[in-house]
Amino acid sequence: MTKSQGGPGRPRSEAAEKAILDSTLKLLAELGYGGLTMDKVAADAKVSKATMYRRWPSKVHLVIAAFSQLPELPSPDTGAIRTDLIQVLESFLTITENTPLAGVLPTLAGERARTPELSDYLDKATRQRRKPVKQMLERAVRRGELPGSTDIELAVDMVMSPLVMRIFFTNNPADMEFLKQVVETALRGLGWQSE
Repeated sequence: MTKSQGGPGRPRSEAAEKAILDSTLKLLAELGYGGLTMDKVAADAKVSKATMYRRWPSKVHLVIAAFSQLPELPSPDTGAIRTDLIQVLESFLTITENTPLAGVLPTLAGERARTPELSDYLDKATRQRRKPVKQMLERAVRRGELPGSTDIELAVDMVMSPLVMRIFFTNNPADMEFLKQVVETALRGLGWQSE
């Protein structure tokens, strides 16, 4: 009896964790950080608050865990920086269309000034999420596609910021033509030696 009761415990636990994290992202996008409560997540995920508090001692811990589940960007290496960057921007666009990221990220960015622990986490998470684009640009410098003097951090901003602005702050479409235009404009500004 004990064995049969214990056997299905792990899958139920994993299912509960996924339900909690999914509900957190959904409600964060819908209600904002201020409107999100542990009670609302528990009700939406159909779990007890005790189940939640065993895993995450506070709302900020829960939000950090949920945000960490969102997919990271790939770091394609086709040998051509233009192609690599278009692919990574396309991946970013797909992630924002198929996950709650487009609703969650502005909410968390707005909350960072009021919640130091969240701010610290977001700084680390942002550095981690920028890493694939940095790696692509560094490879382009080594291949001679970009000058050796390229400011890599500024280059990441030049590539990613137009798409972030369009997705999060305007109603303008972000299509493949736009992605190509962003990449080519940024690369020309960086002194790109095209193929």
